[in-house]
Amino acid sequence: MRYLIPAEDVDQVELLGPADINLTTLARFYRTYVVYRDGLLRLSGPRSEKKELEEVFQRLIARCRRGERVTPELVEAEVRRLREERRVGLDGEEPEPKEKGKKLPPAAEMGVIHTPRKTIAPKSENQRRYLEEISRSDIIFAIGPAGTGKTYLAVAAAVSALISGRCSRIILTRPAVEAGESLGYLPGTFKEKIDPYLRPLYDALFDMLPLERTQRLIEQEVIEVAPLAFMRGRTLSDAYIILDEAQNTTSTQMKMFLTRLGWNSRAIVTGDVTQIDLSHQHTSGLVEAEKLLANIPGIAIIYFDKGDVIRPPLVSEIIKAYERRDTGKRQKEEEKPAAG
Repeated sequence: MRYLIPAEDVDQVELLGPADINLTTLARFYRTYVVYRDGLLRLSGPRSEKKELEEVFQRLIARCRRGERVTPELVEAEVRRLREERRVGLDGEEPEPKEKGKKLPPAAEMGVIHTPRKTIAPKSENQRRYLEEISRSDIIFAIGPAGTGKTYLAVAAAVSALISGRCSRIILTRPAVEAGESLGYLPGTFKEKIDPYLRPLYDALFDMLPLERTQRLIEQEVIEVAPLAFMRGRTLSDAYIILDEAQNTTSTQMKMFLTRLGWNSRAIVTGDVTQIDLSHQHTSGLVEAEKLLANIPGIAIIYFDKGDVIRPPLVSEIIKAYERRDTGKRQKEEEKPAAG
């Protein structure tokens, strides 16, 4: 069977990819032969594939019209998402009617996140609430001690959204604030100096995506890992944006980051207010934002505690010991007689 799909108002390379790599990806799923000529996609193949391929191309063309980058990963995600929608319909469960332009709910709403290398499930009630808020809020603050999964779950949710086509890129950032060591004493170029501070974000990515695929997505700028200073002056749309170690942002930096949010984007801000490395003259942007933004619709704040720590039990005991120390310090400060 032969048929045509109009595509005259989109760039051929943007739709089909360099060297038609997006068509090569489609060939893994369909037997239909596709050629682009004179603004038309000319398809020749089994009648049974016609309806599904038309829907796939309509989705890809719509993304091109919005200025989005169509990658092989996105093509594969659209095919799998379309087939999942149809499978749900065939199983007899009527899908809820979708609003125009509304994205499908993420796997986090079902309590699990699927990534290419593993399936990740929440291990505490706070983690479950965290994933639920990521699925429905525009800005999510996750505040709590180390080892509670704040950054790891945020990266997992972002990878799942990218693979399923709910966003077109991931941006991971953190302030380059040292804990007792200056960047100037580290050898190498500027990138080599900041990479140690971004390493936890790379580690989370490599845990969920194959190394070669992660490197390719970073090269294509589908995934961007950069220091916070690189966010200034940008508008970040159709993206998951994760700010890690946010307790080390200044008030100005936090305002700058939160106002980068564009359409169809999620901002996830993680931090531990007990590990602030800023000098005393600066107020933590995370502490300030926690107070200023708590009651704004579309913004959620999730608090983690030592009960959410998923690292070895020894880590929980260390956190408890430092909490006891901090509590003792506060009590001594309160017991001091007022001056004058």
